[in-house]
Amino acid sequence: MIILDKKLEELERSGSPIRVGLVGAGYAGRGFAMQMLNYTAGMRLVAVANRTLSEAERAFRDAGRTDIEEVSDGAALSQAISGKKSAITSNYDLLCASPDIDVIVDASGEVEFGARVIASAIKNKKHVVLINAELDCTLGPILKRRADEAGVIYTQTDGDQPGVLMNLYRFVKSIGFKPVMAGNIKSLIDARRTPETQKAFAEAHFQRPKMITSFADGTKISMEMATVSNATGFKIIKRGMAGPKCARVEEAVNLFPVDELMNGGIVDYILGAEPSFGVFVLGYNSHSLTRQYMNMYKMGDGPIYTFYVPYHLSPIETPSSIGRAVIFKDATIAPLGGLVAEVVTLAKRDLKAGEALDGIGGFTVYGAIDNYKTAKAGNLLPMGLSDGCVLKRDIKMDEAIAYSDVDLPLDRLSIELRKEQDKIFG
Repeated sequence: MIILDKKLEELERSGSPIRVGLVGAGYAGRGFAMQMLNYTAGMRLVAVANRTLSEAERAFRDAGRTDIEEVSDGAALSQAISGKKSAITSNYDLLCASPDIDVIVDASGEVEFGARVIASAIKNKKHVVLINAELDCTLGPILKRRADEAGVIYTQTDGDQPGVLMNLYRFVKSIGFKPVMAGNIKSLIDARRTPETQKAFAEAHFQRPKMITSFADGTKISMEMATVSNATGFKIIKRGMAGPKCARVEEAVNLFPVDELMNGGIVDYILGAEPSFGVFVLGYNSHSLTRQYMNMYKMGDGPIYTFYVPYHLSPIETPSSIGRAVIFKDATIAPLGGLVAEVVTLAKRDLKAGEALDGIGGFTVYGAIDNYKTAKAGNLLPMGLSDGCVLKRDIKMDEAIAYSDVDLPLDRLSIELRKEQDKIFG
């Protein structure tokens, strides 16, 4: 991080900052804009695209900018950027195609829309940074493959739990410990939560009820941990993960089966533990002298130890992922290859034939992580593709939904990309 800071300071002094385009001006996008425009050296947020133009303008205004210029074509965008104006548009393709932008940040949090944004950015040879685990867990391998072929970096962001976990995983590995578990910490999971039950909380925290619902019903953590699984090769010990309760993160070393930990590693979470907003990695080292030192430093008797970060600051930490991608060609977190984990679609209540599923954070379904091989054997529908699917038969509450149970929406790039991904990696 110190080296990155120095490189960014050099770019700032030379007057050649990394030029960033943001797509998505919701809660995460506005926080990212605030950070970029007020506290980040060596980078410049030059344009924001959002389907509702007033929200793109709000992202700049909330960050204190008033030099806002609406653009409708590439020439106008280029002129605004060269004139150091804050460009806004409802057309994300203008940002993706612009020769005056180096990196596209997707903060949409959506699968279909995000797929179109990232595919366009990669086609135009832009590095891509995702504040969008939903997209990565559904289509990460194929998008990463396309990025590799285009010679650009595809990565999720630092600050979100998957990025913080991967940083910690790499640190633990670098100091001589074998990572055997990547873990998250949750205070609540209740699959029955809906946008109605979460409405008041969402309003109090300036977020959309569907997004908050995805946190509460377990879909979001499943998607985040699926991306960690796909980046590490770690497996899942049960659908939805085990999620044992405990008081402190240090107790995690005794809560998961050692044979599973030592047989390739797992992803999972603990429930109700302090620090309540962090992530952790369990690392193994049986060397007698190492164990002596670890005991002295109050890390326990070993040979499995808990390493944790008590916070994650998305989207405040996102600029570091941009710098790593452009300067060092380093992804914060990206799939190793094909899918190791899948997030399958389960009924939130009894559903009837003919009902349309309302996707992530909705009233009809929730997502649960599982091993990809298990999901593939059951022909199960990925949660990231569920929005807009229409049921062919009745489905019982908590029953997994298969591809054969639904009619898929037409003209979806995400579905075509998923077919390509399964053909290549399945």
